[in-house]
Amino acid sequence: MFAKLTGKIDTLMTDSLILDVGGVGYHVFASGRTLGIIGGIGDPASLMIETHVREDHIHLYGFSSIQERDWFRLLTGVQGVGARSALAILTVCPSERLAVIIASNDVNALRQAEGVGPKLATRIASELKDKVQHMTLGAVAHQPEQAAKPAKKSKSTPTPTSETPIDLNIDQDVVSALVNLGYGRSEAFSAVMSARQKSNDNTPSFDNLLKNALKELAG
Repeated sequence: MFAKLTGKIDTLMTDSLILDVGGVGYHVFASGRTLGIIGGIGDPASLMIETHVREDHIHLYGFSSIQERDWFRLLTGVQGVGARSALAILTVCPSERLAVIIASNDVNALRQAEGVGPKLATRIASELKDKVQHMTLGAVAHQPEQAAKPAKKSKSTPTPTSETPIDLNIDQDVVSALVNLGYGRSEAFSAVMSARQKSNDNTPSFDNLLKNALKELAG
């Protein structure tokens, strides 16, 4: 099966595109985010491909990054999440933010996707929570939107390490405090992760972590 396709964009549609590869047009479904950054008609394009084979059809799904493709696989592994729903989620929730959204149980962010109701959003967050608990989220929270070329590292961006696992039990009180102040749950969680990433103190107090998280949100 196809793993990657490289060619020129022949046609752009609301939920898909036709990619001309050596004179053969491949109909590829993609998230709105990928369609928004891939380019215009006639531009060269390269997409990671996931192939779904059914009795009545063969569908190709394209992704601008391996990260987005991997999240598509995780999402479609949840009961009730089909390919279209997964693309809808990736349209409103960037792949580099999904770990934060799920780890912080931001069900409202998932519900912004077309066709995702409260029950399905809750199931997604619940079933995928364990898969992201040990991810390094400090870098994920500040990773820019992926396009054709990787963004340059900012001097202010913390260097990701494998020694920075998410610790929801310790950070939850600070996240709740930030939410009570009016910040979005995933936004608050991202700030807490970034504050921890930049701190030299592995066991900061509630006040210090809250203060540093507020600085992240203000900056």
